[in-house]
Amino acid sequence: MQYMKIGHSDLNASVITLGSWAIGGGASWRNSIDDESVAAVHTALDNGINIVDTAPIYGLGHSEEMVGKAISTIKRSDILISTKATFSWDEPNDGIYCYDMYGHHIYKNMSYDAIKRDCEESLKRLGTDYIDLYYIHNPAPDPEKMPAAETARALMDLKKEGKIRAIGLSNVQPHHIEEYIGLGCEVDIIQRKYSMLERSVEAEILPLCKKYGLSLHAYSPLERGLLAGKVKKDYVVPAGDAREGQPWWKPEKMPHAIDFVASLEDICKKNNCSFVDLAVAFLRGQGDFVNVICGGHKPEQAITDAKAGNVTLPQEDLTEIRKRIEALEAQY
Repeated sequence: MQYMKIGHSDLNASVITLGSWAIGGGASWRNSIDDESVAAVHTALDNGINIVDTAPIYGLGHSEEMVGKAISTIKRSDILISTKATFSWDEPNDGIYCYDMYGHHIYKNMSYDAIKRDCEESLKRLGTDYIDLYYIHNPAPDPEKMPAAETARALMDLKKEGKIRAIGLSNVQPHHIEEYIGLGCEVDIIQRKYSMLERSVEAEILPLCKKYGLSLHAYSPLERGLLAGKVKKDYVVPAGDAREGQPWWKPEKMPHAIDFVASLEDICKKNNCSFVDLAVAFLRGQGDFVNVICGGHKPEQAITDAKAGNVTLPQEDLTEIRKRIEALEAQY
């Protein structure tokens, strides 16, 4: 496993993060089993992954609880915990209503008090007295009602209090990054979706990360499993599944994505790696500031995730993969 520094912080993280959205269970992840989830975290640690990404909204607190259960039996300094603020459920607490999920009303609040309250609740669910990496989960839906200055102040106060060690921004746009940095918020990392089939971050987000010395936390590197090389063309996404509605999972585009993955077999053979390894290594090849979140709620998935952290592609293969991606995008 390779390791990297997160932004300007003192966090030394494995280049692969175990993503725990599925650990939260719920309607989107019906096959998640708690004991397996805890075992997945332990297996990840045993195989060199030392950072787990979670959030209160994942299973409405259940993901954090399971991560907390998993880390309760290990030395706290052996693992880095990444979680997020701003979403809550059932209790408005002056937040803005967003949507319903699993029969609960979901609200968003980025006020000073809400950020502090969210942090305390996450600490309780995780069973720890500090969080290594703390994100705001998506930008404010109403910047006037929830000014970034107030959110930034809460994050900085939490850091001064020792409740969090590093600050991140999730699913933000370039102007949000500039705004928070301009407010004096010590941002270390940006979390955005990034895969071979979703490269919008390359236009402005990656350059901003390089400009300010930030890390990128890339999620959905396998495009929710599509780039793993196991999906058949006749597969139908179940209603309510987490992949439903995703662009490349739509019936008219999925077969072409599957053909694209198959076309990468020669590069996999050349590098003695799997399709999963290749998808992750492509992202890592865009810069040593890229950390890849690989989801897993089973021990065998954690092992697969960890193996991907050992693969480095030569520049000629990175260039060839990009040519094939661009050819696919030009057609579809």
